[in-house]
Amino acid sequence: MLLSQNKATIEIQNNSDLERNEAVVAVNWKTVLSHFPEIDTSNFVVINVATKKQMAYQLEHKGLPEIQNLLVQVSIKAKTTLRLFIQKGKPNSVEVKTYARYVPERKDDFAWENDRIAFRTYGKAIENTNEDAYGFDVWVKRTDKMIINERYRIGNYHKDNGNGMDYYHVGHTLGAGNMAPYIKDTIRYSANFHQWKVLDNGPLRTTFQLVYDTWNAGGLKVKAVKTISLDAGSQLSRVENRYTFEDNKPMPVVVGIIKRPELGVIALDEQRGIMGYWEPTVKDDGTTGVGSILTSPVKNMLVNKEQILSITEVKSNEPIVYYTGASWDKAGKITNSVQWFSYLNNFSKELINPLLVNVK
Repeated sequence: MLLSQNKATIEIQNNSDLERNEAVVAVNWKTVLSHFPEIDTSNFVVINVATKKQMAYQLEHKGLPEIQNLLVQVSIKAKTTLRLFIQKGKPNSVEVKTYARYVPERKDDFAWENDRIAFRTYGKAIENTNEDAYGFDVWVKRTDKMIINERYRIGNYHKDNGNGMDYYHVGHTLGAGNMAPYIKDTIRYSANFHQWKVLDNGPLRTTFQLVYDTWNAGGLKVKAVKTISLDAGSQLSRVENRYTFEDNKPMPVVVGIIKRPELGVIALDEQRGIMGYWEPTVKDDGTTGVGSILTSPVKNMLVNKEQILSITEVKSNEPIVYYTGASWDKAGKITNSVQWFSYLNNFSKELINPLLVNVK
């Protein structure tokens, strides 16, 4: 295979002991341009040097006019390096593996999904009704196809029509890992999001922002912007929250997971910021695993009657990042608590040992 001189080489290095499967890697676009200034964004391919096959990619904008990153999804064995070529050529169509949208027809929901799992959170129209809920909701799925639009169209998504369902209960809790101020040992819930913006919408990474109006959090006026992204192949969303409040001191915040009355399995690792929960099985509906991983130091983890909580703190107008998500045993990939907690542990190790990217 003859390769044009007009190309760039990407080396992705896995220095860890973990095999990385279907990881979405970001390659800085300015760096790509510095090595391949003549690149045509509508006519280039990414080639795996070893297999000579095209790799699926996405041009990530992060809500800006200019391209920010080239995203590629790769699998790399432990202690190895993957080499890719970027060169002129007609790219194959890429399967959509992530998707999100605002859902005005269902009381202002905002829903997001990938080829593993789906989530939603609640908007303005549902406030002050008996359906209102504060936390993140989980929509389990057992297909790699996008299901959000189909489920909203059918309407009866509390029944499994063959690809999964919504049997997760959120109520007046943080659900599957939402965050809120934790002032005077009390969770200070906001109202629901009132503004939204999609920054990127697949096929490999979807990112959006939710804006929460100023509320009284135990005597402190707080405003929040939540930037959430979900990669193909991942059970967990990345959540970056930016709280604004008039106080020079850090504000305590808490990430929470709703706890069921029946017996489930809880695993807490305060030192590494990992909070895992394997829910009790719900009759014929199966079992959901829920977990959160904090990247800021955890002050305390606790379990009360309603929720499993991780407490940390944040400074005004400084981003705080954590990861949260879920799995479903009927999807067939993670079928018990041991596998779920292992997934969370490995995810945490991958955050500490990221893949290294070099462009030549």
